[in-house]
Amino acid sequence: MAANNGKRSLAIIPCYNEQLTIASVISKSKRFVDDVLVIDDGSKDNTAKIAKAAGAKVITHNINKGKSAGIKSGFMYALQNRYDYVITLDGDAQHNPDEIPLLLNNLKSNGNDIILGVRFGRTTEMPTWRKFGKRVLDYATSLGAGGLVTDSQCGFRAFNKKAIENMVKKLNGKAFSVESEQLIRAHETGLNIGINKISCKYKDLDTSTQGPTAHGFSVLTFLMKHLIIKRPLLFLGFPGLIMLIFGLILSLQYLLVYDQVNIFNIGYFFLLSTLLITGTIAITSGLVINRLPTLLKKINYKFR
Repeated sequence: MAANNGKRSLAIIPCYNEQLTIASVISKSKRFVDDVLVIDDGSKDNTAKIAKAAGAKVITHNINKGKSAGIKSGFMYALQNRYDYVITLDGDAQHNPDEIPLLLNNLKSNGNDIILGVRFGRTTEMPTWRKFGKRVLDYATSLGAGGLVTDSQCGFRAFNKKAIENMVKKLNGKAFSVESEQLIRAHETGLNIGINKISCKYKDLDTSTQGPTAHGFSVLTFLMKHLIIKRPLLFLGFPGLIMLIFGLILSLQYLLVYDQVNIFNIGYFFLLSTLLITGTIAITSGLVINRLPTLLKKINYKFR
C-alpha cells in the first residue's frame, strides 16, 4: 500500500474478457494505490470472478457498453467514495502498473489536474502502422482540445478529484472515444494537463477488443460530430462554400462549352449537381447549427 498522507487513490481498470491478464494487473497495481476497481463491461468469461479473487472491487455491466461507459462508471464510483486521485489503465497488461508512481507523483507535485501517459521511443513496442494511426487521431483530437496533443489514445492516465468532478457529467462518448473526449472536456473546463513518458507492451498481446480500424473510425466519428457541433461554420459552412464556388465555376465553364459544341454530358452534369447541392446543404446546415444554441436559449427564456 502506498503512503497516502490522508489522500486516497484508486486504480480503475475497464475490462472486457481479460481473464488471462487481469489478476496480474490487479496484484501489481495494489502496491501503489489504496484500492483497485475493475469495471467488468459485460464480459463473457471469468474476468469478474478472477478480479474479485485478486482483491479488486468490481462493478459489472450486464451488457457490453463500451470503454467510455466503463470509465464513466469508475469516475462516478471514485466521486461517491471520495477518492482524491484516480489512475486508469487497461486490463490486458499493455500498461505497466510499476509506473503508476511516476504518474501519481507528477500529478501531486507539478500542479496538474491530469497526467497523460505517453508511449515513447524505445519504451514502447508499438508497431509502425499503429504509430501512424495514433498520429492521425492525435491531430484530429488536437482540433477540439485547444492545442497539439501527444498520444491522445493512451488510457494510462492520472486524475485528481477536481478533474473527475469537472468531467464526469460531460462524458457521453461511445465505444473507444473516451480518451479523446477526456482531453476535449478538460480543455473546455480549463484543467491543467501534463505528460509522463511510459512503456507499453504489444508483442504477444491481443491489445484490443475492437480492431484498430474500427477503433480509429469510432474515435474519428466522435471527433467529427463534436467539431461539427462546436464549430459548424468552420467544419460545415466553409467546406460547403468551397464546394459551392467550385461547382459554380465548373458550371459556368460547362455552359460555355455546351454553347459551342451543343453536347450534353450526363456524367459532368451529375458531378456539378452534386457539388452545388451538397455545398448548399452544408452551408445551410452550418448556419442552422451555429444559430441553434441562441434560438434554444430564447425559447427557454420565453417559456420560463
